[in-house]
Amino acid sequence: MTAILNLASDTPVLDNPAEPVAAWHTRVAAFAVDVLPGVAVLATTAPWLLAGPELGCVWWTFVVVTGLAVVVLAGNRWLLPSIHDWTLGRALVGIRIVRRDGRPPGFGRLLLRDLAHLLDTAALFVGWLWPLWDRRRRTFADLVLRTEVRLATRPDRDMRRFTAKVLVAAVVVSALSVGLSYLLVYRHEQAVDEARAQVTEEGPRIVEQMLSYDVDTLNDDFTRAQSLATDNYRPQLVAHQEAVRKFGASTNEYWAVNSAVLFVSKDEAAMLLAMQGQRGTKVEELKFITATVRVDFDRVGDNWRVNNLTVLKAPLMQAAGQ
Repeated sequence: MTAILNLASDTPVLDNPAEPVAAWHTRVAAFAVDVLPGVAVLATTAPWLLAGPELGCVWWTFVVVTGLAVVVLAGNRWLLPSIHDWTLGRALVGIRIVRRDGRPPGFGRLLLRDLAHLLDTAALFVGWLWPLWDRRRRTFADLVLRTEVRLATRPDRDMRRFTAKVLVAAVVVSALSVGLSYLLVYRHEQAVDEARAQVTEEGPRIVEQMLSYDVDTLNDDFTRAQSLATDNYRPQLVAHQEAVRKFGASTNEYWAVNSAVLFVSKDEAAMLLAMQGQRGTKVEELKFITATVRVDFDRVGDNWRVNNLTVLKAPLMQAAGQ
């Protein structure tokens, strides 16, 4: 007696699908076409984050470009295959993602599958190489989400030409991003570094000249001090000088013993200075002075000028010999 086993025609045969599984190198090519253009754009615009507050427009441009790149990348990876069954890269090489029973995976499963690729990466990238020896050519993400990558018929559209246009566009955007990074960010940072070096060197000397004066050359010294101030601060400085004249001027000599840059941009800076000095000319009347001041500088043309001077620690005087 012979028994005949009859398999129903609609029963899925998982080990012998109608569409062969895709080779590993084919999957790599598709993944590269899908991901690398967006990654290139994001990587070349990332330096824009280094732009200072005065280049806020660059930061917002980075936000817009990054948002567009993420939207395009997400739409290609998750939305298109859930509607048309392919991404740009998969259409180019002729593959598609399906469930084990051959059904389309849907938007949610595609999203979870890409998130599950973190397992492939976390395992020292072994998961990405797993298709090389797995019988069904699956990554760890495929094993978790029960998906497979199979060969499929390419769309009727000329995908090579369309893909070439997308890649060229990504290269152009990346090249422009690199150029803007140099012009707007790198050169800006270079200018800030130069400003810091200038203020560190010139700032203490400017304050010394502004605060120092001699009774015999008082008018010239006050005129010189006014030339070291901005138009905004000059009236306040002149009022202080008039008070000195009114109550009787005495020779003052200051020098900076320590300084620190608190803030610097291309056209503005702030410094903290520890000052020492002496008042008077006769030995028996000589007094030593110590004070701490905060000074705000503005760039006027090619020169730095004092825009505000605030005494943080009132001058302490000590007579000579004490």
